Amino acid sequence: MKKLADPHSPIPSYRGVRKRKWGKWVSEIREPGKKTRIWLGSFEAPEMAAAAYDVAALHLKGHRAELNFPELAPSLPRPASFSPEDVQFAAAQAALHVKSLAAREAAAAASTPARVGLNSGPSRVGLSASEIREINEWPMDSPRMWMMELREEPLVFSDEIYELSDWEEVENQYSIWDL
Repeated sequence: MKKLADPHSPIPSYRGVRKRKWGKWVSEIREPGKKTRIWLGSFEAPEMAAAAYDVAALHLKGHRAELNFPELAPSLPRPASFSPEDVQFAAAQAALHVKSLAAREAAAAASTPARVGLNSGPSRVGLSASEIREINEWPMDSPRMWMMELREEPLVFSDEIYELSDWEEVENQYSIWDL
């Protein structure tokens, strides 16, 4: 498996992946027979976005799918249904799986002397309960994270400070368009 992208190396090219101006890698896929796309997410490395695409492509297009990492196909998570939410969830799991594989490979390479001709094939890696818990708490770009932050910090409208519990009263008094 390839290592996560080095910021100083040439930009890698993967199917279904593009780089945003601010450095994040995003992935999306067009639904077969439709003009709509399924947004798969925003990732810190192109390989993570490519793995997310592979999950969606394999699920939506089957064995005809052109994959970025065909050697990982047997170990990729499968969406529970064809709903965009299930496809997105499985894509996020695949991205984290690729990230953990790259981290483990880097750790193994750092702890063992280099050998010429050492050829290790793909391996299936399961996640522990603590890793799954960490993944579920990790998505920094998720709406759930933003709502949690809103609960912790007071909302500020002009010079007055209101707690989230006061929202119903504030909602009727102010509009964001009045600021």
